[in-house]
Amino acid sequence: MCGITGWIDWTKNLIQESESLERMTDTLAPRGPDASGTWITTHCALGHRRLSVMDPAGGAQPMIRDSGDDTYVIVYNGELYNAPELKKELEQRGRRFTTTCDTEVLLFAYIEWGMACLDRLNGIFAFAIWNGREENLFLARDRVGVKPLFISQIGGLFLFGSEPKAILAHPAVPSDVGPEGLAEVFMNGPARTPGQGVYRHLSELLPGQYAVVDRSGVKTRTYWKLESRQHTDNVDQTAEHVRWLLKDTVHRQLASDVPVCTLLSGGLDSSALTAIAAAHYKSGGLGSIETYSVDYTDNDKHFKAHAFQPNSDAPFIQIMSDYLGSRHTYIQFDTPELAGSLDAAVTARDLPGMADVDGSLYLFCREIKKGATVAISGEAADEIFGGYPWFHREEALNANTFPWALSSVMRSELLSPDVAAWIKPLEYVKDRYSDAIAEVPHLDDETPEQKRMRIMSYLNITRFMPTLLDRKDRMSMAVGLEVRVPFCDHRLVDYVFNIPWEIKTSGDREKGILRRALRGILPDDILTRKKSPYPKTHNPNYLTAVQKRLTAVLDDPSSPLLPLINVKKVQELIQSTDASSNIPWFGQLMSGPQLFAYLIQVNQWLQTYKVSIK
Repeated sequence: MCGITGWIDWTKNLIQESESLERMTDTLAPRGPDASGTWITTHCALGHRRLSVMDPAGGAQPMIRDSGDDTYVIVYNGELYNAPELKKELEQRGRRFTTTCDTEVLLFAYIEWGMACLDRLNGIFAFAIWNGREENLFLARDRVGVKPLFISQIGGLFLFGSEPKAILAHPAVPSDVGPEGLAEVFMNGPARTPGQGVYRHLSELLPGQYAVVDRSGVKTRTYWKLESRQHTDNVDQTAEHVRWLLKDTVHRQLASDVPVCTLLSGGLDSSALTAIAAAHYKSGGLGSIETYSVDYTDNDKHFKAHAFQPNSDAPFIQIMSDYLGSRHTYIQFDTPELAGSLDAAVTARDLPGMADVDGSLYLFCREIKKGATVAISGEAADEIFGGYPWFHREEALNANTFPWALSSVMRSELLSPDVAAWIKPLEYVKDRYSDAIAEVPHLDDETPEQKRMRIMSYLNITRFMPTLLDRKDRMSMAVGLEVRVPFCDHRLVDYVFNIPWEIKTSGDREKGILRRALRGILPDDILTRKKSPYPKTHNPNYLTAVQKRLTAVLDDPSSPLLPLINVKKVQELIQSTDASSNIPWFGQLMSGPQLFAYLIQVNQWLQTYKVSIK
């Protein structure tokens, strides 16, 4: 994995702009700690930071290849999991390779097939390719959006970057935020609207999109999206196909020239990936797989089961580690370290995010990086298989809004009256929900129940899943750790999206078809475990720490947060006896401590990025 950036300017000679390019590229150093490269021609500038995973000696970027009279230059972030097959086909068509890395495979695939190469790719990617003879830039992002790609059009310039910080480092791009961006921060929280960059001059190339930049402008097209089709497999056939897809995906994603580990929580999803990976290692004579888990000091003393977290991970991690014989590492953080990680998480995401959940993941990835460069993680299984509680609760299914926006009225009450009047928070959420619903691809003969579950599935895959993918990419790459997410394989996502709900919940269980597919792979204790989310700290010291820090923000008249919020309301929440870790303030997304931590992050973001609200 890597970091990419660059820009196009038809009005000047960019060879004189090397300092700006170096500055933009340097912002991505954490994503690519192993090497750096830049390339500039008259109207195109490209920058790259590299994390070496495949062919460390030969995969330097920007990579340049000639074909006939054309010169092509690529900067690329990602992994192609079908690179061996593509390479073989390209060699049969006369292409000669000088490296063993997938960057060269991708570049030759584009040279050979043009934009049609996207239909052939299995992987996670964001890349840009400059065609010297035709003077155009081709950019693309993977189908599900695992790898980020931000873009900006300002003052005749077209800029791109793996993270907003790279684009914001260009002297022409200010860190302005308008009403829509502010509504994203306060109403959608970390669940950003697809394409929304929050900053006024920033947007995102959507998952499954490509863009062509030439002298006539910027043309954006969709090459892949979720489609609804009749599902003809019965329950047993469906389980067997899910099982095959998952095994094939994990086997592909274990390819690496550097150490690979898995993140193991003892839940269904991470356990499945770990078990498949461990069996693959064993069959290949590669020894035991390394596994990692995260927890917090004294969580065993303070944990109390509740609807959103019915049990703790530790006993189930032990079951799986013993079952597989993995070399397991338990990583634990104390309150001061967790509270202190909020700032680093903002810098990694360039925005306020999921508060302590982001910070914890940042710390977790930092520790894993000491022993591995690549990790396998279970993101997306709950979105595509329907594992979240809101898939199974009538109030969420019938709410006529996003299930994670059920407390929008309360969120809006935290805003100052002037800001609320300006951004129209409830109207904003309603409009974004209407936009999402209008996209859902229905079948003509769907029953009302089938239509309702189709909508919920679509919202989770296209609106909530990107939140977790963005979080995982940014927190892991901030410490130079590559995380692969097999459940995001587009073949699996596409197939499971069209499995009828009654088959998805076979056995009258959430994610029933996945449990069925994993019989014989996982022990029964894991197969039957209830959904439990990413672990949070239950130590009351954390609540005290964020209360104290937020109070300091509110007491400082120079805090940029103050004009944006209802200070009195927030103070009342801080002092409330209900401000505990098990009281959800924001539906099922934010507890009291998380709300306080989030507001701390908002203030930190406004200060650090010198955000101008206009």
